[in-house]
Amino acid sequence: MKWFNKLERKFGKYAIHNLMYYLIILYAAGFLLEVFGNGFYSRYLALNMAMVFKGQIWRLFTFIMGPPNTSIFFVLLSLYFYYMIGSVLEQAWGAFRFNMYLLSGWILHIVAALIIYLLFGVSFEFNTYYLNMSMFLAFATIAGDMQVLLFFIIPIKVKWLAYVDMGYFALTIIGGLFQSFLPRNILFGLYTLGIYATPVYAIAALVSLLNFIVFYGTTRNYRAVSPKEMKRKADYKHKIQAAGKGTKHKCAVCGRTEADGEDLVFRYCSKCDGVYEYCNEHLYTHKHVTKKVMDNNN
Repeated sequence: MKWFNKLERKFGKYAIHNLMYYLIILYAAGFLLEVFGNGFYSRYLALNMAMVFKGQIWRLFTFIMGPPNTSIFFVLLSLYFYYMIGSVLEQAWGAFRFNMYLLSGWILHIVAALIIYLLFGVSFEFNTYYLNMSMFLAFATIAGDMQVLLFFIIPIKVKWLAYVDMGYFALTIIGGLFQSFLPRNILFGLYTLGIYATPVYAIAALVSLLNFIVFYGTTRNYRAVSPKEMKRKADYKHKIQAAGKGTKHKCAVCGRTEADGEDLVFRYCSKCDGVYEYCNEHLYTHKHVTKKVMDNNN
């Protein structure tokens, strides 16, 4: 963690703020080029290592324009969802760390495409699918209890969707790496579920997971899980229980206090008018209290 803090102090001033806004513009441009440009993105901008070795170096940069979908309805929904995810991550991490997370994912995608091309002779055309999945996994670690509407009907917590994605990646990676040892009926069953159990897709999926594991794991503060810190939390919990109602923090949304869990963290929101404190679950998902909202309620 210290090395990353030093890096941020030195280069943090160069971080691009509200980076997801610019990425959404690139996604939208890629969608227009692909749908209304007769597949222009796939033919000239996607990450194709065979074409890169022929001199089309720009593909190393332009593949980031890959649209998350080619349906006008689902691309609009995806752009809104990814913008929300990116905004929450930048707000929680800071602009520099969010920039570095996307940068490391971009670099790993290029490395994976190169490995696939050199080992299998296949020009796997990476787009932003795995990069977005990596971003979603990071989002689930800080807002896992946030609810979204699955199919616009079923309320489900983000962390359960993340577990499904992790299972998808695990089956893709394991199935791809051990493809030659698996019976055909199992491979066919995975295929019907939309899981391509091939070495090429296994490497592609591993990229997304590596970006999340390496970056998130190496920049996380492990002091909170140290034996000394855990003992301090246990002693503090006992003191709170002994004091009864002597709590100092309370979430303005759910009403929980520090007595309801030693892992709860409380912060004040600088964007709310007044003194409002929130737990870590609702800090980034609550509706800001402004003077206009208070006047309407009155």
